[in-house]
Amino acid sequence: MVPFSVLDLSNIPQGGTAADALHRSLELARHVERLDYRRFWLAEHHNMPGIASAATAIAIAHVAAGTSRIRVGAGGIMLPNHAPLVIAEQFGTLESLFPGRIDLGLGRAPGTDQPTARALRRGGINSADTFPQDVQELQAYFHPTVAGQVVQAVPGAGLAVPIWLLGSSLFGAQLAAALGLPFAFASHFAPDHLEQALAIYRHNFQPSITLAKPYAMAAIGVVAADTDAAAARLATSLQQSFVLLRRGTPVPLPPPVDSMDGHWSWTEQEGVAHAFSEAVIGSPTTVRRGLESFLRRTQVDELMVTAAIFDPAARLRSFELVARIRDWL
Repeated sequence: MVPFSVLDLSNIPQGGTAADALHRSLELARHVERLDYRRFWLAEHHNMPGIASAATAIAIAHVAAGTSRIRVGAGGIMLPNHAPLVIAEQFGTLESLFPGRIDLGLGRAPGTDQPTARALRRGGINSADTFPQDVQELQAYFHPTVAGQVVQAVPGAGLAVPIWLLGSSLFGAQLAAALGLPFAFASHFAPDHLEQALAIYRHNFQPSITLAKPYAMAAIGVVAADTDAAAARLATSLQQSFVLLRRGTPVPLPPPVDSMDGHWSWTEQEGVAHAFSEAVIGSPTTVRRGLESFLRRTQVDELMVTAAIFDPAARLRSFELVARIRDWL
């Protein structure tokens, strides 16, 4: 059975606060832990009024402290925003507190707009151009220390923190293959290169001390409800949010609407349909059919599910239905 995991963006609901979002993340993590999902990942975004997980390592600690078995990690840390040593220390600390439960997914994008990226780096030299070297430097900080080593990650050195490479293009697939690392593709918002990236990763994979053979995961949006119509209505929250983000006016996650008519132009509707073309939305029958098709087509080793649903009860229900479907597959 292909394991299922969860990507949560800690969406701040309209009328709510970041505290509400972070408490909802923990509630969801506890819920999916009981449902035997494998991982619960949080993502680094900045200057986004609808996402509360900017301080990703702290959010991970919050969730890990409130759960007991599920793996908790970053999907991901945007490494160009940080010195590798700082991330090694943060995740070395997390691994020390929650041994055997921490994952570190790394992305090459800034996770924000350019002015905010400049504010994060404060004139530093880190950029996407040095991402491969930064990944290798970070890996080295987790190795056991050697005689004469001047800079150490404390905690971090000698700890087996699993590193994943994330991607929405072909670059991440190529680098993950070259370094022998597990790879996760962000098909929940960037579906264009999914199958090509998986093929490149598998074909070019070089075994490493970390991984003997390729291990690929894909993230997709899944919204499940009792009927297709109910699920489609729940999905309008993310659709509205995406349209407003593309307009340059991001907002907290809005409540669902009965119809998107009047909320988007034809061009915006086409953009949403393209970005979320891999999403599976509907009743249990519809979702099962969609997941079966996706898994058969991609042959991924693991599936990561994400869902931006405004109502907390409906969100928990969606992940419960998906877990039941997983057990039928």
